[in-house]
Amino acid sequence: MTRVLQVLVFIPGLLFIINGLRFAVAPEPMLASLHMEMLNGLGRNSQIGDGGAFFLSMGLMILLGLVTTRKIWFQAVGMMLALTAMFRILSWLFHGAVLAPDLTIIEIVFAALMLVASSKLAKD
Repeated sequence: MTRVLQVLVFIPGLLFIINGLRFAVAPEPMLASLHMEMLNGLGRNSQIGDGGAFFLSMGLMILLGLVTTRKIWFQAVGMMLALTAMFRILSWLFHGAVLAPDLTIIEIVFAALMLVASSKLAKD
């Protein structure tokens, strides 16, 4: 059971690292997969910088959690994903954004997976 959970946690970690690197080398297709258009000027700078850092950080934290078996790494990723889902919903409710249920559901599922990992895989 532990090995299965490790693999289930590793998969999004690897995907997040790949997505983070995609922001550096091919941001336009990466942004399109998130239903975003490439902005110009400082907006583009923020999109690529923040997006790349967000995904790469989460992927690296997941790998650190798997290697060190410290729950804080899984909890940090879970918090980032849960807050992202929450802000998506808030943007829809209060700021006229289009609801993105596909992205929001993925974030909630991965956040829950990270919380399970923090309790089942961590040794601290």
